[in-house]
Amino acid sequence: MAEEIENLARYMRCGHATEIQAALDRAEAKCGAQGLNLTSGRRKVLSVLLQEHRALSAYEILEFISPENGRAKPPIAYRALNFLTEHGFAHRIERLNAYVACTHPEETHAPAFMICRLCHAVDEVHMKPAKSALATAARAKGFQIERTTFEAEGICPTCANAAHT
Repeated sequence: MAEEIENLARYMRCGHATEIQAALDRAEAKCGAQGLNLTSGRRKVLSVLLQEHRALSAYEILEFISPENGRAKPPIAYRALNFLTEHGFAHRIERLNAYVACTHPEETHAPAFMICRLCHAVDEVHMKPAKSALATAARAKGFQIERTTFEAEGICPTCANAAHT
């Protein structure tokens, strides 16, 4: 039984690694198509965000990349995060002052986030900005929305289940 569990865990890690690699490859292709440079530092930061599935501060990201780079300095993380958010590969979670990988970097969308207040897991909901109620109200007022971010705080299913057991 223990061997079956380890095999399943190994399979899941391999599948996750494949998804991460595919996301990194798509980011590289998007950068190439737009004449952008996904440097090794930017790629490492994006890889950490893809791997963790939760919001991470710049300092938490540095803890992940520091073993590879010695003592990485905060500007390294912030420059990479600025690039990744500017070009749609990551989002800044205002509530947590942290960052997550974008789940839809190929599409223009208005991100909405469900944030677990216990474990800080973040789930991105895909919304079309032109079809939202806010966009409709803005058009009616003649207002041009340039950027929106919706954040909802609550408890994720994992934390809710743990509380009931």
